[in-house]
Amino acid sequence: MRGVVMYAPGDVRVEDREDPTLVEPTDAIVRLTATCICGSDLWPYRGAEPVDHQPMGHEYVGVVEQAGDGVRDVAVGDFVVGSFWASDNTCEICRSGYQAYCIHRVLMGTIGTQAEKVRVPLADGTLVATPGQPDADLVPSLLAASDVLGTGWFAAVAAQAGPGRTVAVVGDGAVGLMGVLAARELGAERIIAMSRHAERQALARSFGATDIVTERGDAGVAHVRELTGGLGAHSVIEAVGTQESMMQAIHAARPGGHVGFVGVAHGVSLPGEDLFGAGIHLHGGPAPVRRFLPDLVRRIWDREIEPGKVFDLTLPLEDAAEGYRAMDERRAVKVLLTV
Repeated sequence: MRGVVMYAPGDVRVEDREDPTLVEPTDAIVRLTATCICGSDLWPYRGAEPVDHQPMGHEYVGVVEQAGDGVRDVAVGDFVVGSFWASDNTCEICRSGYQAYCIHRVLMGTIGTQAEKVRVPLADGTLVATPGQPDADLVPSLLAASDVLGTGWFAAVAAQAGPGRTVAVVGDGAVGLMGVLAARELGAERIIAMSRHAERQALARSFGATDIVTERGDAGVAHVRELTGGLGAHSVIEAVGTQESMMQAIHAARPGGHVGFVGVAHGVSLPGEDLFGAGIHLHGGPAPVRRFLPDLVRRIWDREIEPGKVFDLTLPLEDAAEGYRAMDERRAVKVLLTV
């Protein structure tokens, strides 16, 4: 099969890889319909994380081609959406809603889903089948549910976005934009998207943003406080993962407010005095997407939401290197790869 491999920072190639095979009776082999490039894939691409001949990708949708003898909940021929963490969905941690921390978890990025096929461990606990074969226009939205939609949704839930609340979103990448959509769906009264890019601002408004703040850092915090009567937002979503974005999120929240952080942290250190003085709730980390997948798939299937609009560039798998360049240069928010 063909698959994407990152040899070194900035060096992405599509090459022949061995077809996946069933290893455990709980495995399934999925022939992919679409996959995509994640903002987190840019960390190794830019040299911020080590990488050496790594198969890439952790977001995926497709059709089950083979299923192990121990698989009961999905069958050959099912169209499925999978979480970027494989989980058994039965351990005590999974049952509490934190499947990303399953005691048997497998990070799909270590297997690589930017490919024609993928082996999915713990298939029953990881994959969610759609009610039937989806129309082509639903595929991008279903793919978004595999990571960025579920991650943005978790951030909004962690920030306790809901009726009567003002939500500020730090980060205008795909996850931040999905956080805007999630906040709207959860009933937030006001949603402040923090973005300096016109195209992303337009997407944020289409997903439900009511206000745009273009400043960053202290100036951005001051603008959020100005919009909220000097108090700060009830709920803040942090979707970047830098020191600046985390502190911006913490300082933009009002005392008693909630910050949901899902940006992959790089060089983030929380000053104890700032945190102690803020009086906020801080919750986040890798998103337990599997917790939300059944509901998100239903909403997409019923055409209640269209998260697939976050994909603004579609390329064939063979052109993955151009997709990485486009996202690295901010010419694209998120790139969908057709298989």
